[in-house]
Amino acid sequence: MEYSAPRGTQDITPDESGLWQHVESVIRQTMALCGYSEIRTPIFEHTEVFERGVGATTDIVEKEMYTFRDRGDRMITLRPEGTAPAVRAYVEHRMASRPQPTKLYYIGPMFRYERPQAGRYRQFHQFGMEVIGVAGPAADVEVIATPLDIFRALGITDVTVNLNSIGCPVCRPGYRNLLKEVYAPVLPQLCPSCQSRYERNPLRLLDCKSQECRGYMPDPPPIFEYLCPECAQHFSEVRRLLDKLGVEYVLNPRLVRGLDYYNRTTFEYTVGGIGSQDAIGGGGRYDGLVEELGGQPTPAVGVACGMERCVLAMKAGADAKRFAGGVDVFFVSLGERAAERVFELAFQVRSQGVSADFDMMGRGLKAQMRYADKVNAKFVAIIGDNEIDRGTVALKDMSTGEQREVPMAGLASMLREGR
Repeated sequence: MEYSAPRGTQDITPDESGLWQHVESVIRQTMALCGYSEIRTPIFEHTEVFERGVGATTDIVEKEMYTFRDRGDRMITLRPEGTAPAVRAYVEHRMASRPQPTKLYYIGPMFRYERPQAGRYRQFHQFGMEVIGVAGPAADVEVIATPLDIFRALGITDVTVNLNSIGCPVCRPGYRNLLKEVYAPVLPQLCPSCQSRYERNPLRLLDCKSQECRGYMPDPPPIFEYLCPECAQHFSEVRRLLDKLGVEYVLNPRLVRGLDYYNRTTFEYTVGGIGSQDAIGGGGRYDGLVEELGGQPTPAVGVACGMERCVLAMKAGADAKRFAGGVDVFFVSLGERAAERVFELAFQVRSQGVSADFDMMGRGLKAQMRYADKVNAKFVAIIGDNEIDRGTVALKDMSTGEQREVPMAGLASMLREGR
């Protein structure tokens, strides 16, 4: 019997792993430049972390979580997102006692039971950044602007920033009542989920994915016109700082994001060229989440981006093949004596920091050269009896086709310089 990966999952094969490694490298470099430290949380958590943190009325908790009872009769959930686990770790490890703010980032797999399609999987990968301990709008702007630097470094340029504010516990109740008034006339036509959310959390109506429901719903009144003075001032300052950095954005009054822990600023990135599922990431402020998970009242803001969609956007844009990996040098041997020497040389240059490979299949010259091209070798070092006697190799640059004779003794340093 031949097996395949479960529906909604994928293998990242050697054809693409170099591209993924490049994405991860850019993320780590950018995070280091901005003073963020990596956090690695478990792939599964106690279910209550997400029920309390993400929100019981969200699609994630109601429909999408992989939840099971373990052998100790505990309810466990594979993490569907990264912020709640990071905040749980912040509280558990008393990070509030460290110099503030706490700036964290993560890279890793998440799990949601969704309908698989291009760029959307049931096991998917996110990178995210969290700033915990800052109430001011500068933190909001940093987490909005920094992923744009990552996208640019990856060659993803057709990105739109959608921006909104969903207020706070002071001003949001009035807006929720206003939404109930607006949507009461069409309530019988809405889907069962929306009818339930109408009573429990009418703000979630704006997050409904059903096109039929959206057809019945009139456009909501912009929430930023109903903000309390403090939230209005915060949102105005976020916009001013974005303008100061030259970050363009679109005001989107329907943008509430799919998680209940957000307050005030919410934002989302959409990108062209990857199909209908064009959201590549987003985030917002979550000033109540630390307290909800057992900590002291602590302001915070964060962002998460889908790595599958980053890879998809890269393939749709710039030449992704240049990140396909490969080795610095592939040794081609002509004859048994040369094969013996090549074996030694490959290990020698590896010990000096040069990636190298060699033929193990006993192929002829042409077959070895074809293989070197397929594995994306930057250089080919050809060695036969004559080269061994002279202490040289015939070094061919695979990008230009130029070939020259160079000493074996200085090969590693020459290859390092030629990278």
